[in-house]
Parts: sequence; C-alpha cells; structure tokens
Amino acid sequence: MSYPQRVSEAERTIETPEDSSRPEKDETAPEQAAGPAEPAGEAGDGAGTGPAAPRRRRIGVLAGVAGFAFVLDLLTKIAAVEWLEHQRSIEVIGDWVRFSVIRNGGAAFGFGEALTVFLTAVAATVVVVIIRLARKLYSTPWAIALGMLLGGAFGNLTDRLFRAPGVFEGHVVDFISVQHFSVFNLADSAIVCGGILIVILSFRGLDPDGTVHKD
Repeated sequence: MSYPQRVSEAERTIETPEDSSRPEKDETAPEQAAGPAEPAGEAGDGAGTGPAAPRRRRIGVLAGVAGFAFVLDLLTKIAAVEWLEHQRSIEVIGDWVRFSVIRNGGAAFGFGEALTVFLTAVAATVVVVIIRLARKLYSTPWAIALGMLLGGAFGNLTDRLFRAPGVFEGHVVDFISVQHFSVFNLADSAIVCGGILIVILSFRGLDPDGTVHKD
C-alpha cells in the first residue's frame, strides 16, 4: 500500500525540477517585441521640430528687423518732408546735429550724385541677394545684420522708385545733418550699422549658416 505513495513522491521529485526550471512569464514581452517608442517630434508629420525650424525662426528675425527699419525710415521721411522741407533747420544738439531736409540723388551721405540709376540697380541687387541668402540663414546675429541692411536698402530703393524726378531716378530724402560730416537718413544709418555688425561677425569667424571657423 505504500508503493503508490513512493511513486507519487518520485513523481513529485521528478516534476519539481522541471517546474522550477520553467521561466516565469514575462509580462513585458509583448511591449519589448513592439520595439522602442518613436521619439516625439521625429514622426515626420511636419510638427515643426525638423532642421528647417531654426532657419524659419532666423528668417522671422530678419524680416522683423527689416520691416521695423523700413517702416521707421518711411515714417520719418514722410514727417521730414511734411514739416521740415523748405523750412529753417531745427537744432537738435546745438550746431552739431540738426534736422534739415535735402533731396539726395547720390548714394548714402551724398556721394555719387551722378550715378542715380546705377545706385538704384545696386540697391535692388542687394535686396535680392539678401533674400536669397536667407535660405541658408541659421545665425541670429547675422539675421539682425542682414535685416538692417535689407530694411535700409529697401527704404532708399523706395525713394528711388517713387519720388521725383522719376522712376529709377528718384532723390532720397535726407534730413539728419551732422556738423563737419554730411546729411543722411535712418535707412543710411541702418545700412552702416548692419555693415559694421557683419564685419564684426566675420572677424569672429561666425558664418550665416551658424558655423564658426578659425583662419
């Protein structure tokens, strides 16, 4: 009568190692088989996190700076023509800085008065070059510098196109007179400031695409 009990014990002895050697069910196996989750923003659904996003932001900076410079230049020229043309000059800082309107057929600060049409073509070329360069723009300082250049160039180009004596030959309105220097406008100032900033960035080795090089 004890034999079946021994068999039962033997069976338990044999079955126990087999049961203990069985791996526990991995509850996470289905999740692991599914593979890692795709990082957010990389699904290719146009969420705005791709490499083009920084460039769009820099273009926005360029457009904002250019628009501000252009509008400020346009409004000050309209005010100067309305209130100062054919009037006595207004002292701003004694005899050092005055407001006095003149019509300039040349380049910035009164240079090249016989080259009005040529200077108009140069201004238009500058505008086109800056717009094309914006496609590779990834640097905020360069965006600011090019924005000032673009706003200033477009401001004076507007005068060349729409002011007397005619299209492509219009005279630019200058009204800021500095003693022992010349008469200029805010567009000229924006162009000069943008040019100075570009020189500084070039000396520091910063390129428009955001890379830094050392000669």
